[in-house]
Amino acid sequence: MPQSRLTGSRIRERRLALGQRQADLARAVGVSPAYLNLIEHNRRRIGGKLLVDLARELDAEPAQLSEGAGEALVAALGDAAARIEGGAPELDRVEEFAGRFAGWAGLVAAQARRIEDLERVVETLSDRLTHDPHLAASLHEVLSTVTAIRSTAAILAETEDIDPDWQARFLRNMREEAQRLSSSAEGLVTYLEAGAEARAMQVSSVDDVAAFVEAAGYHFEELEKPAVGEGDIAVMLDRAKTLRDRGARDLAHRMLVRYVSDARMMPLRALRTSLANTGGDPARVADGFGVGIDAVLRRMASLPAEEGTPARGLVVCDGSGTVTLRKPLEGFPLPRFGAACPLWPLYQALARPGQPIAQVVEMPGADPKRFLCRAVSIPRPAASFDAPPIHEATMLIEPVEGTDGAALGVGASCRICPRDSCTARREPSILGGRV
Repeated sequence: MPQSRLTGSRIRERRLALGQRQADLARAVGVSPAYLNLIEHNRRRIGGKLLVDLARELDAEPAQLSEGAGEALVAALGDAAARIEGGAPELDRVEEFAGRFAGWAGLVAAQARRIEDLERVVETLSDRLTHDPHLAASLHEVLSTVTAIRSTAAILAETEDIDPDWQARFLRNMREEAQRLSSSAEGLVTYLEAGAEARAMQVSSVDDVAAFVEAAGYHFEELEKPAVGEGDIAVMLDRAKTLRDRGARDLAHRMLVRYVSDARMMPLRALRTSLANTGGDPARVADGFGVGIDAVLRRMASLPAEEGTPARGLVVCDGSGTVTLRKPLEGFPLPRFGAACPLWPLYQALARPGQPIAQVVEMPGADPKRFLCRAVSIPRPAASFDAPPIHEATMLIEPVEGTDGAALGVGASCRICPRDSCTARREPSILGGRV
């Protein structure tokens, strides 16, 4: 129903809210009560002087009566309805509801947004509580310290005759353990109080490298120059504040060395020209440059964001499925601690080494988003003749406009994916099945 057709409903609601009789309002604006009744039931169009007169008598602005609820509020109510399981409310009357009960409509929309925000927090906290190594180590340290204090206290309480020297030693140990417990508990509380900022915290070398990559957008202008070398990489690593230990530096160094190699084989200008000539087909680009498809996928992810260049995400994992490099993309969440969705083309590529895979996937949610994922698994060079092959899979992620055509339903990880009917599910979802 167009919003202009709801003007009568808003006039009626405003009149009733003021406690005014229909006949009195009709007399004040110079129309019959019967005609005003038709207006209030949206059976007569209204505008011009009559609308202005009614607005004046109802102490309202004319636009407040004629325009009513904004498009954003109506859209928010539609999104809230889409999240309801087992049937939605009367979507054909959503504008009428928003127009007649704007306050309640705003409350419903606000609550729907709040529920969605809380679900995101639950996802984050669940991911942390289940897989966060820092949290697990902190809890283990607290429990170990409590056990040590309890054991020492039991000895002091149950032993009647203790040598003064041993007694002093036990008491000193208890004091040291109590100080250690206090320090551990304080650190744990600080970590947990990070709350919504938990996802920004770095708790592993891979996290450090991910923060390093995200800060640069996986585009390192200094390394695009032809004469760049090991010294330039060392300077960049020394300036990186997110790389806190040797493990993170080693991972970042390995990544940057590969970045330089890719940049030398596929300079930016030549890469853009090749992508334009091939329609963005990584396989044809790889054939033109004489490089592996995985190198093209990495290079496409490194293109700087600019007009005409779509935002791209990148994920790299080893043969065990452990993610070793990630460049996040909005709408495609990448788990930090737990295993990701086994249906991702990234993992399908591990089962078919050397075979490129392209698949449109759809992430669940109130507004499902689609992405084109292109992945390939390439064996890394062996260190010796008898060394087992080591495979590495690379996946490029690009947003897809529209919802036409088939798409593979995937998720971030089983624990926070609502697709109950998924045959690849490993554990129940904490969000409950909705898809």
